[in-house]
Amino acid sequence: MSTRRAFALAFLLVSGLATGLASNAVLGPATKTPKTVKFALQGGLNSLDPYTLNESVTLGLLANVMEGLIRRNENMQIIPGLAERWDVLSPTHWRFHLRKGVTFHDGSPFTADDVVFSANRARGPGSQLKTRIPADARVEKVDDHTVDFVLASPNPILHYEWETWFIVSKAWSEANGATKAQPATANALSPFALKANGTGPFAVVSHEPGVKTVFRPNPRWWGKTKHNIDEVVFQTVHSDSTRVAALLSGELDLIDPVPLQDIARIKEGAKTTVLSAPELRTLFLNMDSMHEELKYANVKGRNPFKDARVRRAFYQAIDIEAITTKVMRGMATPAALIISPLLFSGADKLQRWPYDVAAAKRLMVEAGYAEGFELVMDCPNDRYVNDEQICQAVAAMLRRIDVKVALNLLPKAQYFEKVSPPRYDSSFNLLGWTPGSLDSWSVLANLVVCRDAHGRGGTFNFGGYCNPRVDELARKILVEPDMAKRNAMIGEAFGLLHADAGVIPLHQPALAWGVSRNLQVTQRADGHIRFQWMQKL
Repeated sequence: MSTRRAFALAFLLVSGLATGLASNAVLGPATKTPKTVKFALQGGLNSLDPYTLNESVTLGLLANVMEGLIRRNENMQIIPGLAERWDVLSPTHWRFHLRKGVTFHDGSPFTADDVVFSANRARGPGSQLKTRIPADARVEKVDDHTVDFVLASPNPILHYEWETWFIVSKAWSEANGATKAQPATANALSPFALKANGTGPFAVVSHEPGVKTVFRPNPRWWGKTKHNIDEVVFQTVHSDSTRVAALLSGELDLIDPVPLQDIARIKEGAKTTVLSAPELRTLFLNMDSMHEELKYANVKGRNPFKDARVRRAFYQAIDIEAITTKVMRGMATPAALIISPLLFSGADKLQRWPYDVAAAKRLMVEAGYAEGFELVMDCPNDRYVNDEQICQAVAAMLRRIDVKVALNLLPKAQYFEKVSPPRYDSSFNLLGWTPGSLDSWSVLANLVVCRDAHGRGGTFNFGGYCNPRVDELARKILVEPDMAKRNAMIGEAFGLLHADAGVIPLHQPALAWGVSRNLQVTQRADGHIRFQWMQKL
């Protein structure tokens, strides 16, 4: 370690900016032969504020440190978390009974005050988790270990996404000037965003944003410990070849993702293997169909994406089989919807618009764009498997209908700052989404329903697609208890989105982790890496 980096890390530990838990008095004495797990991702962890970024890598890492009222087990089933049980007193009145004897990492007790505070903070300024709790819900303390959620309308899936609505300490937040969330669009991280004070099975002991984070077990965790790990070291390694070399040499125990071209080599390694399974994430393209004029295009005075014919022309110009076989090397499944077919039983009733360049050109002519136009596409280059290559392929394919795409490739932190609320500063972009609720309604509510310029409505509807009938269906789906009727409405909503070509679904990628053979780890379908299920052999 360089002198400069060692000094920076020492400063973080001494000042307490990395966490409130830097002392062995809290974490327990270091073992003589610690079992350390070292792993690397292509993207980094920046803010430790759990409401800054609604992104699965960030939330998945923080889930080792912080907890929600519910948890999901290895099979994604809902189980009790910080709430040991809950009662639905009426369709609009839920009561959560909180677990007693739980403490935050700084030793302070977990109570109902923290839940009420967290609900307000999550719905407040700077937070990207506003949709976790209905804006009009009342969150009321009954006693120190009981909280009521009083809703304006029924919501049978109220708690489905609460595994990643992390409860934060009211007292700690007030003491650290963290009563409001660190905005994703901030130019610099606030001191409190470099700290982490949760109730979870691991605690952060040092944090270098975007570089390295070190975790150690929380000896006071209320749950049953299943791991045998003494320390976890997470690093950001952007280079595919560097990650692979470090895994093969034994320097790293796990990498995610495995570059597709290196899967066979890692599987054949004497000390390494690849864990692979279907992923719930869907990748898709957003087109700005909201504004009267595209900000990043050479078409002035009008917006081509307001015409469904242009949107469908883009859709039919994309050769999804080529992306699947050549870019993704077969490690992806073409998608007709923006939800995995594993999560919606009626998914097989819709098929992709067929790849047909001639048909796409006719649509462009009909819409008045026979000569095409120029456009900027925003794309992350360190977030999804082969994201840069996917965008390059899309750009090349759109040239066949005379659309010239200039790629704006960005690291994920800069990318999400640009395309996310409140900026929505993009005309055409790539996004991936895993519904934390595992339910179609959250996909519609977050990605599809109409939004205004300030993000009210579909907060993560980055293209601004709007169909009032879809909005009406989404409202009814949320409160419909009859599953047959509910599924019929979900199918209708997805059918309207498909007919409008409101977004362009691409594929569901496969999970591919490179793992040392001396590490046992559970691979959940949402791709979260959970330390409490690790065993170092």
